[in-house]
Amino acid sequence: MTTASKPKLKTSAMIASFVDDGQKTTSAPFGHALVKAARENDKIVGLSADLAKYTDMHIFAQEFPDRFFQMGMAEQLLLGAAAGMAETGLVPFASTYSVFAARRAYDFLCLDIAEPNLNVNIIGGLPGLTTGYGPSHQATEDMAIFRGIPNLTIVDPCDSIDIEQAVPQLAASDGPTYLRLLRGKVATVLDEYDYTFELGKAKVLRGGNDVVFVTSGLMTMRALQAADRLAAHNVDVAVVHTPTIKPFDAETVLAEVNTDRLVVTLENHTVIGGLFETVAAAVVTAGLGKRIVPIALPDQFLDAGALPTLHERYGLSTDRIVAKVLGELA
Repeated sequence: MTTASKPKLKTSAMIASFVDDGQKTTSAPFGHALVKAARENDKIVGLSADLAKYTDMHIFAQEFPDRFFQMGMAEQLLLGAAAGMAETGLVPFASTYSVFAARRAYDFLCLDIAEPNLNVNIIGGLPGLTTGYGPSHQATEDMAIFRGIPNLTIVDPCDSIDIEQAVPQLAASDGPTYLRLLRGKVATVLDEYDYTFELGKAKVLRGGNDVVFVTSGLMTMRALQAADRLAAHNVDVAVVHTPTIKPFDAETVLAEVNTDRLVVTLENHTVIGGLFETVAAAVVTAGLGKRIVPIALPDQFLDAGALPTLHERYGLSTDRIVAKVLGELA
């Protein structure tokens, strides 16, 4: 007896959504949230480096053509111009891919924007492993690069709710921010919980007696799915969502970590320099003798390929999370 093989994934799977079939989604939450914020604040302007369509900035451009600036494929110019606009009192939102903001324009973000503490909001598309197009597009190390910049706030949203609620708060914050953008049809997850986004705050989404997941970004969605699956194995899992990576809400996280439960961090980022090391540093600084188990991308350049396959290969899938936790508890 032979078993049917899985259908071969097409090239389009390299840019496939990581949202499950049938899951509730919201279309382009960033673009629509920026339009809403701009209607209430005429200082908000939008910029992009030839990627407006691919960062949902095109929605703002269509609504406010006189307040949108297409800078072309010139990321250093993008951030330099945004800095100049902020100096005049405008509130720029500048969108590009995360790899370009982090690797090509770092010095401009650091010295033109962060050092004078300007209200410039960098919107980075394709963070972590959200594309299958290999290291040239996979910003697996963006938070590691940016965490060392003084004054810079870093936000890693889970879903459309996080993004919609974050945008006006970013506009109102005094200094620069970096948002790891989820684009297109974005999962809507957090509406099922008593949750509101607060810049700089972590939130406990669900309690649990056996395991604590400390998560950020799309991995909060996966953590919640894994928690439901683990319940079938009589494993009770708490989930703590940390959408703001910097400044980090150590108080909320450490209150959950400082128990006898297994602690697991989950992030769509290399294990170097992201959420795992942020939590571990907070634990050590507080003098807690606690082991932290990371679920993160490896410290290597990742393969190109179909996105669902890559999530399974590198440990971000729900199946791999469940297997990891059961292995730790065995």
